[in-house]
Amino acid sequence: MDNQERIMSNKEQRDDSNFDLSLRPKSLDEFVGQEKIKESLNIFIQAAKKRQEPLEHTLLYGSPGLGKTTLAHIIAREMGANVRVTSGPAIERAGDLAAILTNLEHGDVLFIDEIHRLNRIVEEVLYPAMEDYALDIVIGKGPSARTLRIDLPKFTMIGATTRLSLLSSPLRDRFGSTYRIDYYQDNEMQKIVERSAKILNCQIEYNAISEVARRGRKTPRVANRLLKRVRDFAEVRGNGMITLNLCADALKMLQVDEHGLDDIDRRILHIIIEKFNGGPVGLNTLAAAISEDMATIEDIYEPYLMRLGFLSRTSRGRIATDLGYKHLGIEVPNQNRLI
Repeated sequence: MDNQERIMSNKEQRDDSNFDLSLRPKSLDEFVGQEKIKESLNIFIQAAKKRQEPLEHTLLYGSPGLGKTTLAHIIAREMGANVRVTSGPAIERAGDLAAILTNLEHGDVLFIDEIHRLNRIVEEVLYPAMEDYALDIVIGKGPSARTLRIDLPKFTMIGATTRLSLLSSPLRDRFGSTYRIDYYQDNEMQKIVERSAKILNCQIEYNAISEVARRGRKTPRVANRLLKRVRDFAEVRGNGMITLNLCADALKMLQVDEHGLDDIDRRILHIIIEKFNGGPVGLNTLAAAISEDMATIEDIYEPYLMRLGFLSRTSRGRIATDLGYKHLGIEVPNQNRLI
């Protein structure tokens, strides 16, 4: 199955945009979880508003589906500012970025998703724009070339990335605040699912809310997608009321187990255990074995398997842990494995 179509993928899918938009909180008070980040942002936003200045540039990083885009829109709304949205891959040339910057108004928020994918030439245009609110344009070529500086209105840059390490140091240093969006706690996931169910006018039992939240991989996007599929199942196989038993049947049909693992997650563990004796196995070899690229394994599959303690990443390769064996119902080998 294409990763873009995996129900448990934390990447945004084709039918997620409108669905997520309807469930997206509109204020910091509505946003569930990330309490320390919300407290910090609230203080900085209130201080900036008192000084009648734009908020300082802000960088948000963390796994997909945790709410970086939502937070960016909330910041703009709390500041009473317009938000311009783009992404790193969409800005191909320096001229594209220049067109966006020169159309900003005082106090606007410019949100760049996947900012780590900006090419270096475009990135260099950002440096004076973020630091001095100016745009340097080179006119002409060769010895006759000259630089024209255009003043820009003061604005707030919000960058979002899943790969902080891929951002260059000069760009990282120009952000005044950097926040790591972490996975959500179980009680927070329950609140998120409960809130989404109310917005969708779903009739759902409390135990079913807990079940969807528990299998949502601690990621709101995944939990909301599961809720949507369970709701559809309830309307077709039941009377629309999502009971615990009906929820369990729907998730079983979707091959989502009690830990939120789907068929591909379990396949990775099976391959490491059955084909490579539990590991260690190199990333290249593992990628070839499951017909997937290495970046997808590192970004999408591994983090959650490691968080559950089912997979260990070592200098020699990937190893299935004892917990991984037990989850698949496979006997843990007696011999010690090199780690």
